[in-house]
Formats: sequence, structure tokens, C-alpha cells
Amino acid sequence: MSAITPDTHLVRDLGLDSLDVVDLIMQLEQTFGIRIPDQDYSLLGTFQDVVSYVHVATTSPRELPVA
Repeated sequence: MSAITPDTHLVRDLGLDSLDVVDLIMQLEQTFGIRIPDQDYSLLGTFQDVVSYVHVATTSPRELPVA
């Protein structure tokens, strides 16, 4: 397996299916104490998308991207 980079796509490159993505989101919510609304799932396509989303959610919750 290649190294994970910011542009690594969760589904295309890592082979995650929809259940894997939901599990990842649940783990992120639990680990970081955040809530990721269902409509935002589509915003989390790459590793960088996830990192950016969590960063914003943990530093300024009112600035979360809206789907």
C-alpha cells in the first residue's frame, strides 16, 4: 500500500465502503467530541478533507462548512 497523503481519497484510494465511512465518522465524533451531520458526509472525500473538517469543528464550531 502506498503512503497516505492529503489527497488520498477515502473510497477510491483506500477502498472504504459506505459502512466504513459511517464507522470512521462515528469514531471521529467520539474521539474529538464533535457532531458531523449526515449532510456533511459528502464533504469528507479525502484525508485532507477529514483533517480540515475536524480542525474547524474543534476550533470554531460555528464555521463548519454547510453542504
